[in-house]
Amino acid sequence: MSYIGKPKVAHPGLPRNELNLTVRDYEGGMSTLCAGCGHDSITGAITQAIFELSIPPHRLAKLSGIGCSSKTPAYFASASHGFNTVHGRMPSVVSGANAANKDLHYIGVSGDGDSLSIGLGQFMHAVRRNLNMLYIIENNGVYGLTKGQFSASADVGSTAKKGEANQQPPIDPVLTLLSMGATYIARSFSGDREQLVTLIKAGLRHRGLAMIDVISPCVTFNNHEGSTKSYEFTREHAHAANYPDFVPPAKEIRADYAAGEAMPVEMHDGSRIVLRKADGAYDPTDSVAAYQYIHKHRALGEIVTGLIYIDESKPEMHELANTPPEALATLPYAKLCPGKKALAYIQGRYR
Repeated sequence: MSYIGKPKVAHPGLPRNELNLTVRDYEGGMSTLCAGCGHDSITGAITQAIFELSIPPHRLAKLSGIGCSSKTPAYFASASHGFNTVHGRMPSVVSGANAANKDLHYIGVSGDGDSLSIGLGQFMHAVRRNLNMLYIIENNGVYGLTKGQFSASADVGSTAKKGEANQQPPIDPVLTLLSMGATYIARSFSGDREQLVTLIKAGLRHRGLAMIDVISPCVTFNNHEGSTKSYEFTREHAHAANYPDFVPPAKEIRADYAAGEAMPVEMHDGSRIVLRKADGAYDPTDSVAAYQYIHKHRALGEIVTGLIYIDESKPEMHELANTPPEALATLPYAKLCPGKKALAYIQGRYR
């Protein structure tokens, strides 16, 4: 249904941005995600952020990999450029697109499986070259598209729908990027719209790679072993011509809490996480302090949200590569291909 556009009906009193567009002009197709999925909340935050920044839709490029998270770009900014890549390879495609046309705003949407498992290498090298893009990880701890297996971000002791506990330590994208020297690191919760919109707007204005790790609850895999109404029990004891799944609708989980406060949030399956919003005394420019702060609150069972780290002094990819001021996509052929003499000179430097 993502190919079905939303009805073009808008209240005449909707606010307009500097381009005389309303937030409806930044929406996409109808979502096919489960009702209550945190990913749809993230879509709403992205839509609001690009509307408030008055980004022309045709100057925006949105890319993704594979997974539930990677359906997100279909649900916002339908008038923008889009590319759904293969599993884990979104950062490489953004690198090529950005190298050719650095004048666009790039938003990459990925998941914890897409970025922290098969795509981890691609992700780390995008961080190394400080690729100028907003990189959003919709983090739910499972492979939601393939029936809820643990992802690389699942915490030790977390239980799958079959009751099995995860025994492997998680890959934390915030701590990993701190060690990689990333220049913009943030974490939020899909239900904290005010904080998330602010972080997205700041990330889109950041020069270099801006990563936001967003905790996004999965509503589908709440059924458990022993239930006679579970998918597994029904499929083992029934003979059917087909296997239609029904996922009960769930409400969006919202969180509203002040800076410096910790707030327990109950997930759809009854489990709880504790969010800690960084306070005003926190210094996001000190990477060592940031690492210690994350570890301190992690030991207390808390997930720190907010802008974790930022470094605006590091050059981004085009500065490192010394590319011309103009986007390569706009250069005439004579400049892109300067001729045999220039090629011979370049080759001679390596002889």
